[in-house]
Amino acid sequence: MGLLKSIGRSRPGQVTVAWMAASLIRLARHTMPWKIERTPAAEAIVTSGQPFIACFWHGRFGTMRSAWHGEPSRFHMLISGHSDGVLIARGIERLGFRTIAGSSRRGGASAMRSMQQVLARGESVGITPDGPRGPRMRAKPGAIKAAQLAQVPILPISASGTRCNFLKTWDRFCFIKPFGRGVILFGEPIMVPRRAGKEELEALRQDLERQLNQLTAEADRRSGQPTVEPAPLPDPKPTSDAPDAVATGSRKIRHAGA
Repeated sequence: MGLLKSIGRSRPGQVTVAWMAASLIRLARHTMPWKIERTPAAEAIVTSGQPFIACFWHGRFGTMRSAWHGEPSRFHMLISGHSDGVLIARGIERLGFRTIAGSSRRGGASAMRSMQQVLARGESVGITPDGPRGPRMRAKPGAIKAAQLAQVPILPISASGTRCNFLKTWDRFCFIKPFGRGVILFGEPIMVPRRAGKEELEALRQDLERQLNQLTAEADRRSGQPTVEPAPLPDPKPTSDAPDAVATGSRKIRHAGA
């Protein structure tokens, strides 16, 4: 395991792993039909070309290239500044997406500024609200705060496939295999009022978490996959308003459970 970590953190190792991961995602995208379903309101936002914040669970980010049929360079993924996040950033960039470095733990203020600039240019941002390290399928407030500042809608998205493995990582990463069938579901857009107070912001955060969990459960059901349950609710503690980011499923692997 130590050798694998060393390989993954060396520059040549990162390039190799990123190339392999991007190749597998492309293969799955081009060898299986993806059924994409959007609510009428989500369809209107996507087809209008206006910027939005796409939110999806950390364990499903490997499916998101298939959800995005526009110019990928106009879509920016928020990635953890951790060394593991650098590895994922390399893979995402090989798929044509751009990245923003930072998370609620590292570079949060800088990432928030970068996101506002991207959204102001009319481009979109992808956030995993349970990233970078969980708890699984529990939304942090960063995406809500970013949407409030930029005054753009949040689009909840989830996906699954008939041929996939759920890895024994904290996020139960969904590894899509080629030659199956996939489904991508968009939920109802979430608009965050500029002057929303603390209680309203919390209600919107709960709505985002609820929609993502419902979409994930439905996508897995349609694909004949077992339901992935959210992690138990953590003890209440102060949270950051900084955005959340993609990290990696390789951190803190728990083979017995979350």
